[in-house]
Amino acid sequence: MDVVSLLQAALLGFVEGLTEFLPVSSTGHILLLGHFLGFHSTGKTFEVLIQLGAILAILLVYAGRLTDIARRLPTDPSARRFVLGVLIAFLPAAVIGAMAHGFIKTVLFESPVTICVALIVGGVVLLWVDMIRPDDRYAVRTTDGPAHGWVGQAEPDVRYDDATRFPLWLCLAIGLFQCLAMIPGVSRSGSTIVGALLLGAGKRAAAEFSFFLAMPTMAGAFAYDLYKSRNILSMDDMGLVLVGFVFAFITAILVVRRLLDFISRRGYAPFAWWRIVVGAAGLAGVIVYG
Repeated sequence: MDVVSLLQAALLGFVEGLTEFLPVSSTGHILLLGHFLGFHSTGKTFEVLIQLGAILAILLVYAGRLTDIARRLPTDPSARRFVLGVLIAFLPAAVIGAMAHGFIKTVLFESPVTICVALIVGGVVLLWVDMIRPDDRYAVRTTDGPAHGWVGQAEPDVRYDDATRFPLWLCLAIGLFQCLAMIPGVSRSGSTIVGALLLGAGKRAAAEFSFFLAMPTMAGAFAYDLYKSRNILSMDDMGLVLVGFVFAFITAILVVRRLLDFISRRGYAPFAWWRIVVGAAGLAGVIVYG
């Protein structure tokens, strides 16, 4: 484990924490960056295991809300329903991820071109969804008289604006959208957010539910990948993972604390353009450097 490898692990951990909860594909970013840096991890485990830093970051940021939900579970049906909804949303990815684990790690993770194309296509889709879903920041609901409606900006098609009260069918549908993220470059948060937006969730609620869904999804991916790779990892590998974990943890805390307010103000278009630029630059790099 040399100094260069440690610096590369730190940089990749920083990028993981920066991008994990953005709809830009953290896996796609660190796989592309690792490809051009010449960083090689045993069995591509580093890219999965450093997600533990992002998991712990969101657990820390949401510790108060999670504690409140846990406290209300025995007596509050809405709390039980929310937890059930998150578990239902997690189930499709858990099943497909376990079944396709080998194909994902040995084929999809090894294709920079696939990652770049997925980044670009996902960016176009995110930009389209952001444009067709009018921002409801300036819309005002009228309640006087029999004909209720919206004044100000065009009517926002938002039927679900509280992430903790999504109906179970919506949770399952978002979970199915999450399965698209098995393709690196698609983005777990991006696919869940787009799915939620298309099905009537508000922008902030869509992002927040994606945060909650990330907890079991990423924890499950971490545990399963660690189990599958337990016989091939060395102490050097775990040292690099530890460095990546620390940087991912610190960066992810900063991102999660600011992201919802940013989305509420700016929407998803900045992330869409980010994806398109990174994907195009990655394709150019693959063509020129291989």
